[in-house]
Amino acid sequence: MNKKELETAISGGSAPVWILTDGKAGDEAQCIGVAEALGLAYERRVVRPRAPFTWAMPYGPIDPRESELRPGSPLAPPFPRLAIASGRRAVPYLKRLKRISDGYTFTVFLKDPRTGPATADFIWVSTHDRLRGDNVMVTLTAPHRMSAARLARASATPDPRLDGIAHPRVAVLVGGDSRHHRFSDADVHALVSGLETWARIGARLMITTSRRTPPALARALVDLSARGGHFFWDGTGDNPLAAMLARAEAIVVTADSTNMIGEAAATGRAVHVFHPGGGHAKIGKFLSELAKNGILHPFPGPLKTTTYEPLNSTPEIAAAIRDALLRRAAAGQSTIASQP
Repeated sequence: MNKKELETAISGGSAPVWILTDGKAGDEAQCIGVAEALGLAYERRVVRPRAPFTWAMPYGPIDPRESELRPGSPLAPPFPRLAIASGRRAVPYLKRLKRISDGYTFTVFLKDPRTGPATADFIWVSTHDRLRGDNVMVTLTAPHRMSAARLARASATPDPRLDGIAHPRVAVLVGGDSRHHRFSDADVHALVSGLETWARIGARLMITTSRRTPPALARALVDLSARGGHFFWDGTGDNPLAAMLARAEAIVVTADSTNMIGEAAATGRAVHVFHPGGGHAKIGKFLSELAKNGILHPFPGPLKTTTYEPLNSTPEIAAAIRDALLRRAAAGQSTIASQP
């Protein structure tokens, strides 16, 4: 079950792994995290369906303009032995890839595809999803790229932007408006005021935002960081997220992103969650399970610097995919050996 055996099991494709998404950063990060945990090279394949085909996804057919027979298609052969997909728009493409490759490609889908367990050879879902099946793996947190090795490298690599920041250092990961959450003016005030309270007692903040962060919130965080001793990443230079997490003694994350919360939980540092307006029962269940394990704490609230065994499901998910690939390879060899 070593890397050489795995590479042998999936050899023969144009690339060891296709990453199949519509380009959303969160979906890509999950897929790439699994490919990296497998120790395999990957190739990004971005699907760009247009109306009316996108309206029916994940159930409908793919856009014929992205057929494998068209130049520049995300499904253009030669086909890979392994494809990892995520996001509802990628579902019909992954199913078509399985069909046109005549089963040659082992397909993996991350998250509930909404089209049942037959959608892919292997499916991962979080515990707050309902989908179950013989080929469905369930873990509490989603796969991501914040491996222990990556965090260790980030900690050991000097970063002038962060190394001079005083202790205690707090990484602040801010998302934004989403399908289930909205940041009201009151939410912006509550989040910034809570951070100001920690700053007054000596905490030093390392802040990063996302493309979804409301402009008013981003401006308030920039203003806060400019008051001395803090860091705000403005998008220039290398992304410091791994370095921030590796250096943090505590973390603040907004509840709109389960991906960011999962990345934070991989550090073993106390994770303080801020809840903007809205929410969803599934997200609430996810957060409740993490809180039961002593990982999550409310924000605003007291600054906690407690530690725990880092929680990272990515190696476990990658190991299950590796086992499934090796079983498939062994079954194929047995079939060949049994032929006259």
